[in-house]
Amino acid sequence: MTNNVLLSRLDLNLLISLDALITERSVTRAAERLHLSQPALSASLARLRSHFGDPILARRGNAYELTPFALRLAEHTTTALEAARRVFESQATWEPAESEREFSIYGSDYGFTTIGRVVSELAAERAPGVRFRFMLHNPMVVEDAANRLRSVDGMVIPHGFLTGLPYLDLWRDGWVAVVSSSNAAVGEKITMENIAELPWVMTYQTRSASTSAERHIMQLGVEPRVDVVVESFQSLPHFVVGTNRIALIQAALAPLALRVGGVRILPLPFDATPLVNALWWHPVHNRDSEHEWMRDLFKEAAGIVAAATATDAP
Repeated sequence: MTNNVLLSRLDLNLLISLDALITERSVTRAAERLHLSQPALSASLARLRSHFGDPILARRGNAYELTPFALRLAEHTTTALEAARRVFESQATWEPAESEREFSIYGSDYGFTTIGRVVSELAAERAPGVRFRFMLHNPMVVEDAANRLRSVDGMVIPHGFLTGLPYLDLWRDGWVAVVSSSNAAVGEKITMENIAELPWVMTYQTRSASTSAERHIMQLGVEPRVDVVVESFQSLPHFVVGTNRIALIQAALAPLALRVGGVRILPLPFDATPLVNALWWHPVHNRDSEHEWMRDLFKEAAGIVAAATATDAP
């Protein structure tokens, strides 16, 4: 049986039912979510069980649990629904000012606070019906970017993590150190001795996820003593205040760090590899006029962020 014949026999409503059943893990709650009767959704579940040859939901005592197979289907179901939604939301002619499209972007809180904020402001001025959904990435998302980007519009992340995908360079940024104002071990300047001896707060410390500045420190032959690991750049100053810890943040976030109070921003004692921030997307979006409009928005916003970063540099 060819793929086309198989697809022609599928019912998109079954995909919607499957997503609700996996999310709610209950026929009753899934039916309520879809505004269907319980018998109607039970019939859909029966068809899904027949198609997959798996119960999908299995009773455990007084409750139902997803089968191991259903757990494997969960992520694929969400991705497939998002892709289908994008297909049917596409328009032959697109007027931004009249559109209600949602663009979804992966990134870190650093990316959202800087360019994400500016992009949303520009969009609100020119296309008030358009909205953006900014979703925090994590190491698993980044490692699976080639697949994840099929069902979202892009990912804001510096060079050094993704390859083989289209991208738009946005703006360059540098690194600065954050220390507590009460940290007597650090003088007017931070030294390599401070970096080697004092404890650290770092971000995304895994084999495949670390910042360029963190990698640079290790390349200098220093193995930092890490006290805390957080998957957030904006929260770093809160873990530094009142301690003898050191943290690294992007220069664009330095003004926000100072607003926390009780911290100092200091230059690094070495030339850290600068960040080249970029917007990445899947090639399937290359000729999408709506996506092109979004990319132009990011390009304009990048100029604004770059100018602000240069002005605010410590």
